[in-house]
Amino acid sequence: MWLNPEEVLLKNALKLWVTERSNDFFLLQRRRGHGESTGRITGLLVGALDTVLDSNARVTPFRILLQVPGSQISWVIASGAAIEEVNKHWDWLVHNLLHSLSVFEKKEDVASFVKGKVKGLIAEEVRGRQAAQEEDPEKFREALMKFELRFGLPSSEKLVTYYSCCCWKGRVPRQGFLYLSINHMAFYSFLLGKEVKFVIPWAEVTRLERVSTGLMTEAIRVNTRQRQREFSMFLNLDEAFGVIGQLADIALRRLLDSEGLELDRVLQQPARITKRILEEQALREYVLALFRLPRGERLHEVASCSVWTPHARCHTAGTLYTTDSYLCFSSREEGSCILLIPLSEVLSIEKAESTSPLPNPVIVSLRTKKAFQLIELQDRDELVERLNTRLKALQWKQSMFRSKKERSMSSPTPYYTFYYDTGLSDEEELEEQVLRNTVNSEALMTAFHQNQPGTNGNKSMEQVKERLWEDHFLEFGRGVHMFRTDKIQRLVSMGIPESLRGELWMTFSDASSELESHQGYYASLVQKSMGQSSLATEEIERDLHRSLPDHPAFQNPTGIAALRRVLTAYAHRNPKIGYCQSMNILASVLLLYAKEEEAFWLLVAVCERMLPDYFNRRVIGAQVDQSVFEELIRERLPELAEHVPDLSSLSSVSLSWFLTLFLSVLPFHSAVCVVDCFFFHGIKAIFQLGLAVLEANAAQLCASIDDGQALMILTSFLDQVGSKESSSPPSSPRSAEESCSSDTDIPAVGHTNITNLINESYEKFGDLTVRRIERLRCRHRILVLQAHEDTTKENALRLVTPDVSIPPEILADVYDLFKTEHFISLYWGDSSSAAAAEAAAWSYGDSGRSYMERQYRLDRPQFKSLYGLLVPWPGGSNQHTDTVANRTFTLLDQDRDNLVTFREFAGWLDTLYCEELNEKIRLLYGLHIPPALTESEDDPALMKSPLLSTNRPLCVNLPSGVKGEVKDYQEQLKQMLQDLAKEKEKDVEKPLPLMNQWEFIQFCKTLYSMFHGDPEENDLFQAIATVTSLVLQIGEAGHRGHSSGSEVTGQEEVKGAQPAQETAEDGAGAGDGSSAVEKEWTVSYAQILASLLTEQALVNFFEKPVDLSAKLAEAKEKQYHQRAGLLTLQQRSR
Repeated sequence: MWLNPEEVLLKNALKLWVTERSNDFFLLQRRRGHGESTGRITGLLVGALDTVLDSNARVTPFRILLQVPGSQISWVIASGAAIEEVNKHWDWLVHNLLHSLSVFEKKEDVASFVKGKVKGLIAEEVRGRQAAQEEDPEKFREALMKFELRFGLPSSEKLVTYYSCCCWKGRVPRQGFLYLSINHMAFYSFLLGKEVKFVIPWAEVTRLERVSTGLMTEAIRVNTRQRQREFSMFLNLDEAFGVIGQLADIALRRLLDSEGLELDRVLQQPARITKRILEEQALREYVLALFRLPRGERLHEVASCSVWTPHARCHTAGTLYTTDSYLCFSSREEGSCILLIPLSEVLSIEKAESTSPLPNPVIVSLRTKKAFQLIELQDRDELVERLNTRLKALQWKQSMFRSKKERSMSSPTPYYTFYYDTGLSDEEELEEQVLRNTVNSEALMTAFHQNQPGTNGNKSMEQVKERLWEDHFLEFGRGVHMFRTDKIQRLVSMGIPESLRGELWMTFSDASSELESHQGYYASLVQKSMGQSSLATEEIERDLHRSLPDHPAFQNPTGIAALRRVLTAYAHRNPKIGYCQSMNILASVLLLYAKEEEAFWLLVAVCERMLPDYFNRRVIGAQVDQSVFEELIRERLPELAEHVPDLSSLSSVSLSWFLTLFLSVLPFHSAVCVVDCFFFHGIKAIFQLGLAVLEANAAQLCASIDDGQALMILTSFLDQVGSKESSSPPSSPRSAEESCSSDTDIPAVGHTNITNLINESYEKFGDLTVRRIERLRCRHRILVLQAHEDTTKENALRLVTPDVSIPPEILADVYDLFKTEHFISLYWGDSSSAAAAEAAAWSYGDSGRSYMERQYRLDRPQFKSLYGLLVPWPGGSNQHTDTVANRTFTLLDQDRDNLVTFREFAGWLDTLYCEELNEKIRLLYGLHIPPALTESEDDPALMKSPLLSTNRPLCVNLPSGVKGEVKDYQEQLKQMLQDLAKEKEKDVEKPLPLMNQWEFIQFCKTLYSMFHGDPEENDLFQAIATVTSLVLQIGEAGHRGHSSGSEVTGQEEVKGAQPAQETAEDGAGAGDGSSAVEKEWTVSYAQILASLLTEQALVNFFEKPVDLSAKLAEAKEKQYHQRAGLLTLQQRSR
């Protein structure tokens, strides 16, 4: 294969290579010992060397070298494991390059030409490998070349797919191609001599919509913060819309919230994303949501088949999905028949004899002596083989776990006993004794019942429901692998009997499989987590007594202790989530109906699978579902949407519905019925019920005059939703007197039965599918993330605006440029700098700054890029400018973390564009003294005196034994500290240290570099020459004055008095580090400023106004192309 050219100093070092073919410019060599017929000693020695030293050469025993006549340096340009492969490359070089090389006069040109050709061949191979993954490799290869040529983006900007379409500009369509890459969407059109070309980063996309107008049948509208564009006339608009939504969603999750949201491992590596992977990922997300599987499950096979359903006495057609740990079946009509089989329950998977009525049958046998028959499976043999391979691996893993568990069970330590520090009051001692007991082995509801009127009626109703469920189990099966059909939906809507509730919650969520495969995990978590203190545990303790405070179970130390253990154990298991409000309400309800360990695994299922991203630090998942809910209201309840144009108020009211599954707004027994539906149908049940509640109150909501009244209407309605268990009017946290007397404008609401409400939601909105919800979530996540980004920007600007004079609208543009620079490095930068900046941006340990200040920060290369774009004076391309940019970064990086915040960056720009002349000179002065100026710059030999700190040393090399002198210095230090304290009290700015002669020379070099290219260049050069001469004379005069003063005084007086004289004059003296006899040549900031003010040309230069907004617009145009070109060069040079 072709290799990136690599230098080889000795073409045949130690005679390790044998030349097989050669000419004037190329050598084909074979590794000695490879392919030789006899085992000669040299071959054996080389083989040993390969094993120890050169594993690379051992793998590829043939290579081609580029050699230039008369040079000792060669370059490896190709290698291979077989002679045939290397011969192909050799023939290509001979036929295509060899005759062309003789025309070059310089040998350096020959090397550059060949290396460029080889890199081009490598790029072509990369394109070929990428194209080979597509349906039409040749067309994709051609599109990839056009994409790179037309938009000039680096080769690391991977093209995913492309579509032929129209982009509308007003009423004019422009036919062209839409290219979709991992970070951008780009459009190109060339029609009738007019070119249209633009690039939109996914990070700027705020909304995606499908629209329809009179001119366009249907179009995709892409909104950014600046404008919107519409694309139509796709051959397959559904596919294009899906891919655009996916790429935007993935990019935003990766760039805007890299830690807050879960992102699949494949998608975290953008270079691996292809159209096929996107399709697979969309299907995987759908399967995980439909069957509510763990987020780490990978989808393996998808096959059409039919399953024998005993209750229907026929085969039901559908699709089989296989993952790491599950066999999943769904009928063609989503939800009418679902089957979930954990592989841990499977005993064997076998092929049966194929017959005409039963083609390609497969029998799946379970440990419970049940079996399922699948027929009409395509590629049955291969599928069964792969499934059996995974099954054997899983069974081996389980056997190892069981043997390990048996060994650990021999320990004499009690399995579920936990101990805590004592020393409590009598009342707390009682609770402590409860905590010492074993983890609750029964649900809390068995010991603590709420006293409800009409208990006998409740018992009879419970018995009826229990009999119905027992009959259902006989017909449809029991456990995780039961058939889930419409009939079970009707039973669930009636409310699950209390005796079966915990079991069925575990079954529907498949938390039972997690519990079975993690025996002892919860106990070990409790042992590790209890007694530890953290922010999560503090919040848990604060909320423990707010969780269902009216229920007897949580008015008792037993219930509180169990709730504490479950929440603390989960926070320890998943520190990324830790603890989030509303988790306490969910956990308390789970503890009522399930054993403590089961409640823990149910909480895991809810937080990590059934409500993904709900309980992260910004509850993104819940906000996404609120946005989806708004769209569903517009779609399903158009009259309500018409009368209430701003649906955000309704969605904000419904936030608690989603976060607590209606537990915080419905009477307890009614809310638990909703939780039943949630465990059976997932989030779909909450969407349906929310729509049913709004529809039931639509007339009153349309007539409401403000948000407050709408809130009261919904609160009053939900308070009155009762269940068959409570024969009397239901109790709720808000008393009946409140609801009747608080607002006479709201009409009295009749009691609504929760079962009827749930059935209504299924009848009217049951056609809402999981697939539809997942697609809506993908699009609305873009809206929510961008809304958070807008809030972040507003907060960052609010923090910085008081400190600068830049107008707010221009400061907003500066922020956008700053953020884009950060993103560009994440797009194409080398992984080291980009990863460092990204990791720093999301670090939480930096308590010195607010979250908003830490949002985006730039490292040194990123800052230098913006420096070149925004510096107000000409001469930005010379080498000294790069040096000044480095110094500026060092000066701004006040906390020495090698990152610059937006506040620091804005302050620097404000000084350059908005401050007075003296502040600009102060900034330039600061760039030429430590810490901005370091010894390693330019010629270190010029720096004879060390630069120790910004506060130049006050005392240097005092002779030992002179007590009076030491005392004098101690007094001076005390006086200096007092003066500093006074200055701090008066808020007086700290004086700048003095500048020595070498530093002043660097200062002059910077001024000279700034004037290059200015229209008044000659006048400025003459002025700076005059100022330089004047300052040098001032410094020399001061230097001579101190020298003559030292000649008059005695030698001992000089040693003691001179440092005091320096302190009195300078405030911060500077010595040469070796002797205090002679005062170093120095000038002050005030002297330099006064000298500069004597030259009007310099004053005019620094006071000349520069339009920052125009500079920003120019920088925005150049930013992408400049950085893209630079990064491309860096990649090619590797």
